[in-house]
Amino acid sequence: MFRINHQIRVPEVRLVGDNVEPQGVYRIQDALRKADEMELDLVEISPNAEPPVCRIVDYQKFVYAQKKKQKELKAKAVKIIVKEIRFGPNTDEHDYNFKLKHAEKFLQDGAKVKAYVFFKGRSILYNEQGEILLLRFANALEDFGKVEQLPKLEGKRMTIFISPKKKK
Repeated sequence: MFRINHQIRVPEVRLVGDNVEPQGVYRIQDALRKADEMELDLVEISPNAEPPVCRIVDYQKFVYAQKKKQKELKAKAVKIIVKEIRFGPNTDEHDYNFKLKHAEKFLQDGAKVKAYVFFKGRSILYNEQGEILLLRFANALEDFGKVEQLPKLEGKRMTIFISPKKKK
């Protein structure tokens, strides 16, 4: 985490912050004395700088503010949702269209689509039929998303990834 007060073991530190006048490089004893006078803590915020950068603040408030910042960043991070659609090698037209409509909705909502053909038993012999089905599926979704990964056979599954197009 952060080193505070007497945990900081360097001869000089750079003091920054609103409550430090004048800002600059101080001997560690002077910086600690200044923090004591203000009844606050000397907190090392950038240990890799030369000399290390410190700030005089209330440590508990500082830690709270850091946690709050991290939480906000995490909330703003984009969460990628992957929706799966499963086909059989001999999927008929109605099922295909039904699943196509679902995939369109998923892509419009901003989710990635992972479509796969699952081969049971000896149906693996029809793997080119599965590839044709997936390519037809990707072609039909061209307006809503772009193919991220072409059909690839992994074990008994042939998979294709489609990501949504960027909204303008």
